[in-house]
Amino acid sequence: MPYLTSVKQGTADTGVRTGFGVPGFAHPLVAPAEWRELTRPGTPLHWAVLNVADGPGAQPDPHCLEAAGRLRNAGVRLLGHLDTAYGLRTFGEVVSDAHRFLDWYRVDGFLLDRCPADRAGLPEVRRTVTTLRAIRDGAHIVLGHGTHPYPGYADHADQLVTFSGPWSDYRWSQVAEWTADHPPERFCHFVHGVPGPHLEEALRIARWQGAATIYFTDHTGRGGRTDPWEPLPGYWDDIVSRIGTGVSE
Repeated sequence: MPYLTSVKQGTADTGVRTGFGVPGFAHPLVAPAEWRELTRPGTPLHWAVLNVADGPGAQPDPHCLEAAGRLRNAGVRLLGHLDTAYGLRTFGEVVSDAHRFLDWYRVDGFLLDRCPADRAGLPEVRRTVTTLRAIRDGAHIVLGHGTHPYPGYADHADQLVTFSGPWSDYRWSQVAEWTADHPPERFCHFVHGVPGPHLEEALRIARWQGAATIYFTDHTGRGGRTDPWEPLPGYWDDIVSRIGTGVSE
C-alpha cells in the first residue's frame, strides 16, 4: 500500500474493544453451523453481513428469514450486502436492493461492498449513503473499500474497510497517516489465509494499525474460485477466546 506508517502507536492500550465484523457466511442452508455460532453467548460480534444472492435476491428466502430472525432476537446487528461494483452499478439499483433488504430482512444497516475509493467516486457514494440513512433511521453504514480510500469517505460512514486481502499482504501492510485522526472503531480489517500460529501476530497488527473490527480466517480464495469468508475459520474457538470472554468448548 502506498502509505506511510501512521503515528497511531499504542492503540492496544486505549481500551477499545476488538470484535468481529463477519463479511458474509455462505447461505444458511449450506452453512447452518456458521450462522448458529453468531448467536453464541460471549461472542465479541460487532455485526454480520447477510448476502442472499449477490444482494437480497429476487424474493424473500425462508432460510435467510429464519437466520435473520434468530440474529435479531439475539441482539446481533445485521447488515445487508450491497454491491456497488466500484461505482458501475447505478444509484437506483443499489437503493432498490437496500429497500428489499429492509422490507424482507429488517436489516440494521448495510455493507457497501466493492466501494469506490478514489476522490471522483465520493459524491455518488455520499448520495447513496445519505439515501440509505433516510430510508433506514439509525442505519449502520460500512464502506467496503478493501484499501485506504480518499480521506473524505470517513465523513460519510460509520466504518471503513481499509484492508481486505491475504495474510501475505497484511503482514507487511502499512496504515495511512490520516487514519490517526479517527478512533479504531471506525476501521475494519478482513484477512484470509492467516495461519493459526500467526493469529496473535495478526491481532497485534490490527491493534497497531488502529482497526477495532476484524475478521481473520485460515481459509483462502484458492485462486478466486471460492469465497474465503463463507466457512467458519478453523480456529474460531481460539480467536473467540483471545478477543472475547473466553467462551470455548
